[in-house]
Amino acid sequence: MSSNVVYAIVKAGGRQEKVAVGDVVVVDRLAAQAGSTIELTALLLVDGEQVTTDAKALAKVKVTAEVVRDEKGPKIDILKYKNKTGYRKRQGHRQKLTRLKVTGIS
Repeated sequence: MSSNVVYAIVKAGGRQEKVAVGDVVVVDRLAAQAGSTIELTALLLVDGEQVTTDAKALAKVKVTAEVVRDEKGPKIDILKYKNKTGYRKRQGHRQKLTRLKVTGIS
């Protein structure tokens, strides 16, 4: 493994994602227009052999990403059934998502 690998663990949409420059990640819907730039909160930074987890040092780290587009996730069917009572309920759900492209870690 090469020693100049740079990646970060960021918090986005209630989850943590491992990102590097050029990666495309899908997170829960963000209130941003396509083409705009957003900044993600870094929780950990790996720069070669150096691992940064200190909160004061991570406050200076900027992970920028460009909003590619808004999308919807796969359809989830929710079926509820109770035996011998005639109770049946059908419901569907599609999660709203945002696709991001990481443009820089500095």
